[in-house]
This record gives sequence, structure tokens and C-alpha cells, in this order.
Amino acid sequence: MARTPTTVNEDREKSKHVGALSDLWPFLSPYKWMVFGAILALTLTASVSLTLPLAVRRVVDNFNGADGALLDQYFGAALALAALLALGTGLRYSLVTLLGERVVADIRKAVFNRIIRMSPAFFENIMTGEVLSRITTDTTLILSVIGSSISVALRNVLIVVGGMALMLFTSAKLTGLVLLIVPLVIVPILTLGRRLRKLSRENQDWIAESSGNASEALLSVQTVQAFTNEHGAQRDFAHVTEASYVSARRRIATRAVMTVIVIFLVFAGVVGVLWIGANDVRSGTMSAGALVQFVIYSVMVAGSVAALSEVWGELQRAAGATERLVELLHAKDSVEDAAAPVPVPAPVTGHIRFDKVSFRYPSRPDVSALDAIDLDIRAGETVALVGPSGAGKTTIIQTILRFYDPQSGRIELDGTDLKDMTRGEFRKHLALVPQDPVIFATTARENIRFGRPDASDAEVEAAAQAAAAHEFIVKLPEGYDSQVGERGVMLSGGQKQRIAIARAILRDAPVLLLDEATSALDAESERAVQAAVDELSKTRTTIIVAHRLATVKKADRIVVMEDGQIVAQGTHDELVAEGGLYARLARLQFTDGALAEV
Repeated sequence: MARTPTTVNEDREKSKHVGALSDLWPFLSPYKWMVFGAILALTLTASVSLTLPLAVRRVVDNFNGADGALLDQYFGAALALAALLALGTGLRYSLVTLLGERVVADIRKAVFNRIIRMSPAFFENIMTGEVLSRITTDTTLILSVIGSSISVALRNVLIVVGGMALMLFTSAKLTGLVLLIVPLVIVPILTLGRRLRKLSRENQDWIAESSGNASEALLSVQTVQAFTNEHGAQRDFAHVTEASYVSARRRIATRAVMTVIVIFLVFAGVVGVLWIGANDVRSGTMSAGALVQFVIYSVMVAGSVAALSEVWGELQRAAGATERLVELLHAKDSVEDAAAPVPVPAPVTGHIRFDKVSFRYPSRPDVSALDAIDLDIRAGETVALVGPSGAGKTTIIQTILRFYDPQSGRIELDGTDLKDMTRGEFRKHLALVPQDPVIFATTARENIRFGRPDASDAEVEAAAQAAAAHEFIVKLPEGYDSQVGERGVMLSGGQKQRIAIARAILRDAPVLLLDEATSALDAESERAVQAAVDELSKTRTTIIVAHRLATVKKADRIVVMEDGQIVAQGTHDELVAEGGLYARLARLQFTDGALAEV
């Protein structure tokens, strides 16, 4: 179902002014010499441009009386100024363009580096497609501004200021008449500029919504097609895309109206002033060269004012884009590392303890996912978590990884609270096999090596053999070096799962977390993988989340969960004898060959 930008972006601060571009300074400051060089080249080109009319005046005023040598000098000087202008413009272009590319690359890296470390709670409130839109579309706007618009704006400001000063020097009377026109030009810029800022922000919000909508549909394309909902997806995408177009059309219309008004007022005023100047020449109170000089400066100033009205819209759009990127850079994470973290215990044995842990997901604050959980998992112990869907089993895994922090209680690793250590350090000692295996668009070998990037090819293949993945990998077109496609599209569900298990085996961490790790395997592969997991579990702490009780019967301890609470603990035989929820689940799955999942 399509959404409006107000629902997606209701918490965003609205753009007030182009001053938001000052947030780019931290990214510009490391390249001060490039900024200085660009400003120097810009000043040079503006100065040369303002000098040319002076030469033209001399030529016009002395055209009839000057000898040929003097005229040659004037034209030679004009040619030298043109060469200087060309060199300065080329230098300015190369510096500002290179600066723009460098700054935008730094911004993209900074935003990505920030977002990739955000906890899953952050992504409950923002779509991945919108984040990508900010990193691509918004940074492209900033590139346009830094690489072009700002330098154009500064150059035109210098032309306006310098041109007005030289106009005053040429004719104070005519300059005074020109200044009377300025308020007429400023009013529409300020009035329509405010509306343009609002429309620019709205347009960017719709673009981000469109990107998010497309990303969600394409990432779920098989489900969309399986339920024959292509038309619904097309309708939703068409809605947000058309809304983006309509918003852009309003922005373009407003900017066009502003441009028309400003250019007409400027040039109408210039024409009126020149009419008065022409009469002064006829009366002899002003020379023809002076009028030509004033005309050139008037055209330069008028053109620069018109250019500034064009650039103003670009600066406003970039200001909105900057705000959106800064929001990501300054986004608060619900899970933060301690200001003064303590080191991870050495060596890590894998003793995990939950002490009265209660947790509610940010998106479901009224539902208790974990309710005052007390759980002590000894080092080297294999513990299975079973229970109906929504009981809190996967939440246990997620809080051990510190994807979320509990609202109350402590989670300890070898006696140290997870909150007191940096996430990146203690997670090095954890290996995860998620319920939905993540496969990257690279080779089978590199997907397994993701578990330990410094592993050798032999170690990768040994892990694949232990996970019962070697046999199908060697049958791929290029064996371990075969590309598996985006999200592992070339692999079956069971093959993806075995790749993920091989990755965890290769990591060789003291704590192994298996979240429905064998749910996608056939019976033969499950037996092979289960044997590998059993062997692996002997030397490390293993926590297994499973619906199929056959996979957890050999666990040292089975923890039965329901509604976020632990309702029973023990071995398989003890829990069956005890009756209760586990015994009921066991009857459902083991009686008459039934394999019903809860």
C-alpha cells in the first residue's frame, strides 16, 4: 500500500534556509587548499571579466582619433585578458569539480559507515530504499552544488558587486536608476523562494518513497509473482512515481515563474535606464564609450542576477538534501557502545547468563517479547530453545548479539555485561546461522570465507565439507569460484542454508547460535549437518532455536518458552515425562509420524 511523505517523514525537520549547507564544511575543511585555489581562480576570472569593459570603453572613445599602434595594443591587451580568463576558468572548473567528487565520495562513505553499524531497531522506522536514495540522489544534488552551483553563485556575486561598483564609477545617475529596480527583483525571489524550498523538500521525499517502494517490491519479487500481485505493485509504484512527478512539476513551475519575473524585471529596467543614457550621449553629457561600458556592465550584472535566481533553487534543493544526509549521520541509535568500554574476557569460554531480562520491540511496545527471563548457559553447554512461534526464542539470539538492548536486566558473557563491551569486539566470539540465510552476490568460496576473511582455501573447503555443502558446490559450473547471484538466487533454500552453516563453522567462535539452522534441509542433508553440528557443539557453547524437536533431542538442556517466559527446562526425556507444553509438542511431532510445526 502506498504511503505519503508525511507518514514516512513526519519526524523530519523542515528545511528553513540554504544555511543548512554549512553542515558540509566538515567535509570541505580537509581540502582547504582546493577551496582556496578555486576561490582564487574564481576571483581572477571575475576580475578579468570586469576589466574587459574598461578596454572596450577606451577603444570606442579613441577609435577615431587613435593611431593603429594604439589600437593594436588595446586589442592585444584584450586578447591577453581573454587568455587569462580561459586559463582561470579551466583551473576553477577542474578544482571545483574535483572537490565536489571528493567531498561527495567522503559523504557517501561517512553515511554508509554510520548506517551499517546501526542496530536493527533503526531499520524498523526507515526503509532501506530510502536510505539508498539519500546516499545516491541526495549526494548527486550536493555534487551538482559543490561542483558547479556554488562556484557559479560566488562568481556571479562578485560580478554583481564589482559590476555595480564600476557602474557607479561610470555613471552615478544611471546606477541610481538601476538600484531602484533592485527591490522589485528581490521581492519575488524571497516570496517564491520560500515556496520553492518547501516543494523541493517534498519532491525529494517522494523520490525517496519511490525508491523505497521499488526496492521492497523487487526484493520480494518471487512473493509478488507467486500471489499474482504484479498489478498491485505496479499500481503502488505508479502512484508514488506520479506523485513525485506532480511534485516536481509544481517545483519546476514555481521556479520557472520566478525566473520569468526576475529576468523580465531586470532587463526591462536595464532597457529603461539605457534609454535615458542614450539621451545623455545625444546631449553630450556622456561619452559613447562610457555608455557602452555601462551597457556591458548592466548586461553582466543583469545576467548574473538572473543566474543567481536559477542557482538559488539549486542551493535550496541541496540544502534539503544536506539536511537529510545529516539526519542519517546524527541519527541516534538505540544501541550504543559504552563511552569507556571494558575489554572482552580472555579467553572467551562462552558462559552466557540472562539476569531478569525483559524486552519489548520498539515497533511493538505493548507486547513483551521477554518477560523477566533468568537463564544461565554454562560454557560448552548445548541449549535448545523450543516453543510456539512468538515465544521469544529468536529474541534470545538477537539480544545475545546485542542487536537490541533489554529494557531491564543484564545479559553477561563470561561475567561481563554486554553493554560494557564494544559490540564489534564481543561479536567476534559469536557465530550465527540465521533462519533466513544471507547469501551475497559473489562466489560460493567468498560467501563461506565471509565467516573468517583470512581463512585459506583449504579451511573454506573443510568447513563446506563439515556443513555437507562440498558435494553440491563442486558440481557448480566453476566449483567454489562459481557466482551464486544476488541473494543466492542460483542456489536452493537448502543449499543457502548449508553455505550459511559452513560460514559459521569456519568462524570457529566459542559461541554458536543456530536459529532454525536446518529448517530448509532435506532429511539426508539434515542428518549430515546435524552430525557436523553435534561434533562442533562439543567444544563450544551452542544455542539452538528449533521447531522440529528431532533436531534438539541430543541437547544438554532444552528450554521451553511461551509468551516470553521460560515455562520448563530439562532433557528431552525429563520434559516428556513431566508433561506440559513440551510433551504436547512432542506428541504432535512424533506420534504417527506427524511433523506438524507449531
